[in-house]
Amino acid sequence: MGKTVIIILLLVIVAGGGFLYITIRRKLRMISRLAFGTDSLIEGIRSQEDRLATTPKSVSGMTSLCLPQIQRDFPEFSLAELIQRSENQLKASLAAVEMQDISRLQQASEDLRSQIGLWIEDDKRRGIREHFQKITVHRTEISRYQKREGCCVITLQSAVGYEYWEEWLKEWQIQKAGHGEKENTPLEERRMRQTRYNMEFMYIQDREKLQSGQTAMAVTCPQCGAPISRLGSKFCEYCGSGIEPINIRVWSLNRIQEG
Repeated sequence: MGKTVIIILLLVIVAGGGFLYITIRRKLRMISRLAFGTDSLIEGIRSQEDRLATTPKSVSGMTSLCLPQIQRDFPEFSLAELIQRSENQLKASLAAVEMQDISRLQQASEDLRSQIGLWIEDDKRRGIREHFQKITVHRTEISRYQKREGCCVITLQSAVGYEYWEEWLKEWQIQKAGHGEKENTPLEERRMRQTRYNMEFMYIQDREKLQSGQTAMAVTCPQCGAPISRLGSKFCEYCGSGIEPINIRVWSLNRIQEG
């Protein structure tokens, strides 16, 4: 009698498990159809990953709000020129990282060269080389305009796509081979990657005021002492004196940050 009860309980458990499996499977199919339009959840997830790899990231587009403010302060400001510079410098920076050669980064600020140099050294320390191929800048917008202590800062944000992979540096391959590992270390699989980069351009209004902590808007005419309302002005609005000497009129790309 006891064995019969046990057998019945096992049959009930198996039947219940089978019913639960069928129910879960149906629900997963339903979720997959709603989310991905396919019965296979795994196939749907892979398809979604492929779409994300080819779909550009959105950018924080504040151009319509920031550009009028910038143009009031800098009447001769050219957004198209700044965007072109930013995209060229971004590609040059990624090329320098890939080749692990800072000399490929020409006409760059010392701050940017230092940043990319540290990136290259970190890759060497880890024993890897990063590759960025088929770089495409989909869109670039102004994401922020700030007036800081003694300077003004424009942050551009770009949606960027490229083919990316990593490989071991040759000297690391040899080192690993000496420890019983194959010298032909497998490369990371190439994949398309979509990301965003923030590029920070700085205009130093007055180095002395920047160092002393005064604001850029406190700049005055060296002749009559009148306040300079337009940061990019070449002449005083009141006495007509030239004020270009107090300005270091260079928008310098100081930092590139992914994210």
